[in-house]
Formats: sequence, structure tokens, C-alpha cells
Amino acid sequence: MAQPLAYRMRPQRLEDVVGQQDLVGPGKIIRRMVAAKLLSSMILYGPPGTGKTSIASAIAGSTKYAFRKLNAATDSKKDLQVVAEEAKMSGTVILLLDEIHRLDKTKQDFLLPHLESGRIVLIGATTENPYLNINPAIRSRTQIFEVHPLTHDDIVTALQRAITDPDRGLGQLNLTVDPEALAFMADATNGDLRSALNGLELAAQSTPPTAGTDQIQVTLQVAEECFQRKALMGDKDGDAHYDVISAFQKSIRGSDTDAALHYMAQLIAAGDLPSICRRLMVIAYEDVGMANLPAAARTVAAVQAAQQLGLPEGRIPLADAVIELCLSPKSNSGIAAIDAALSDVTSGHSGIVPDHLKDAHYAGAKKLGHGTTYKFPHDFPNDWVAQQYLPDTLRHAQYYQPKQNGKFEQRFAEQYQRLRQANYHDN
Repeated sequence: MAQPLAYRMRPQRLEDVVGQQDLVGPGKIIRRMVAAKLLSSMILYGPPGTGKTSIASAIAGSTKYAFRKLNAATDSKKDLQVVAEEAKMSGTVILLLDEIHRLDKTKQDFLLPHLESGRIVLIGATTENPYLNINPAIRSRTQIFEVHPLTHDDIVTALQRAITDPDRGLGQLNLTVDPEALAFMADATNGDLRSALNGLELAAQSTPPTAGTDQIQVTLQVAEECFQRKALMGDKDGDAHYDVISAFQKSIRGSDTDAALHYMAQLIAAGDLPSICRRLMVIAYEDVGMANLPAAARTVAAVQAAQQLGLPEGRIPLADAVIELCLSPKSNSGIAAIDAALSDVTSGHSGIVPDHLKDAHYAGAKKLGHGTTYKFPHDFPNDWVAQQYLPDTLRHAQYYQPKQNGKFEQRFAEQYQRLRQANYHDN
């Protein structure tokens, strides 16, 4: 049986890995481990199709170690024993263990001594957060690296490589992929290269040659049919997708409910639930924020519901969130405040922590050096007492600039001004 294109195009060297350059690029941690021949077991976590298996196979190819692949959920302890026996014979085996978060205790107990001895170099792959879903005994014996969704350019590079490679790819075909079709393929899978390669292969194999020739031309229409998604209107250069996301946020910021719903409908029609969810949470806190904090919290709940429901049902809580955000008062005071504080910090204006705030392992009000006393707020009426918290050099800094666009921030503004006046003018 012919192997799928995504399998055939799996990288054989670290230099062939697309994306994840913060891990495998020149001078980066995994590249350094391979170059120094000091491989250690690791866990790679991130969305599907982002290169976890590719990195594992590239490590094996770059080191010439035997490479085996198992699934923690479906393969048995006996399968692990076969790998362990091979490791005893050959010295070292790289084992890619998919869905490592589903590794049960029996398999784990078998693996641990082999990880300790270095006979098996484990590369665990998971879409789950390893800090929450992987047993601490495994975590303590591995390095943990996050992989990220591939960018548009990363996927275009990988697709072009597959189109032209005559040995493992589609280079033996007289294949032409229109630029708009290639751009669509790069965006249609939300950073999942495996899906993009599968779609490309389906398009190439299912498209008949042009009459009288052996040339196969993949058009945008063919790509849409193979991916079962529609390209955004006018997306000839791959930018329209990002233009729609930008217009979506700006419409909510501008309180135009109908425009926001229209642009979200385009994203839904393109099947881009991840972009909608991420953008909505950004909007909720960046553009509405302090003016209606309950709306921000409800947006997070709507996003979680949509992710659990999937499309098309997920459109319902998302629509509710969009309408509320559009009709809410707006305030960007939160992002402006943290950016102002970051500007001071990154420009070297951090200042020195006041003596009475330094860690002295005190309980309650404790006498510190130089006659300074920390006043423990819970020892005072209303659990508050006036004292200086900012460094002396920043004593008069004011990062938060309250707005008056909603009842929530109006109340916060009054409290903020009262406390600030008391802290920095009365003591």
C-alpha cells in the first residue's frame, strides 16, 4: 500500500524540519543536543500536525539511531518490551510515544529504568498540557518543549517542497498548483501541516490531466473541494484571511454589531474556529476590558462552549459574545496600563524595591532594617493602611489611566484615585 505524502515527506535531518526554529534552528536546544551527541528524553506538546513526529524522526535521522514509534493508548507493554530488547542489542533506540498523556502505570513502571539507563531515548508527543496531564515520574526524567502551529509561510515552504521533490514527493508528476490554491491550502488547516499535505495529495491524485497533455493543474476550486472549505472572497495573495480577522476586531471595537457578525460569518464559513476564539478573547480584554469585565468573563465562557461544541453549533455562543462585546462600553485602559509599566521596566527604570516590602519572612507587621516597618494591611481597620509600594524613583508614576465609559470602570476609577492619593500623598 502506498504511503501517504505526509509520511513520505517526513524530515530525515533536523535541517529539513519546517518551523519550530526556536527548538531545531542553528544554535537552538535540540540542535545542540544532537550536535553534542547528548540526547535526553523529551516531551513535545502542541496542536496536531505541527511537527512533533517530524522532529523525532529528524533527530533519529541526524543521529543514525534506530527509530521506533508506538502509541501509549493502543500499544501494549509487550510492544515496549520489544523496543527495550532492541535497545539492549543496538545500544540506543529513539522511541516516539504518541499520546504519552495516556500512558498507564504498568507501562510507565516498565519504561522508567530504561529511561534512567539511557537505552531508550523517549520522545513523548501529546496535544495535552504535560504539566497537567503527564505523570510527574515521567516529567522529571524528560525535557519539556512546546511546539507551535506552523505559519502560513512555513506551510507554503513544505507544500512547495512536496510538489517538487521527485523521490518522496510529487515531483514525478507534471503538477502545477495555482498560487491562490497554494495560499488557500496553507491557511485552510490552521497550522496543521499533515492535513495540508494530505489535501495537496488528494488534489493532485484526483485531478485529471489537461486534455491532450499529462499536465495536472490544481486550481483554487479544486483545493476548496479537496479541503471542503471555501476560500475567503478575493483571497488571491493569501492576505484576505488576515484582513477579515482584522476587520472583525475593528468592527467590534467600533461597536458595529452587524459588521462584526458579517466578518465572523466569513471566518465560520472558512472553518476557522481557532482564529475566532483567540481573537474574541483578545478583544474582550483589550477593547472592552475594564468597561465591562463581566462581558469579558462571559466571552471566555462562550469560547470554551464553542470549542467543546465545534462548528456549526459553536456559532451560537460566539454570536452572543460578539453582540454583547459590540454593544458594551469600550476601554483599553488595561492594556495601556501594562504597556506603560512594561515601557518603564524595559527602559531600565525599575527602581529598587522599598525596604519594607523586601522578603523577610515576616508575619504581620515586622520591624526591618533602618527603622522601616512593614504595615500588614489585615491588622488595620478595613484591611487597608496607607504606605508606599512603588520604588522611590517611580513614586509618582501612574500607569493606569481610568476611563469613564462604563459603570464598572467608573467605580474602579473612584477607588483607584482615592487609594492612590492616600498612598502617595499622605505618607
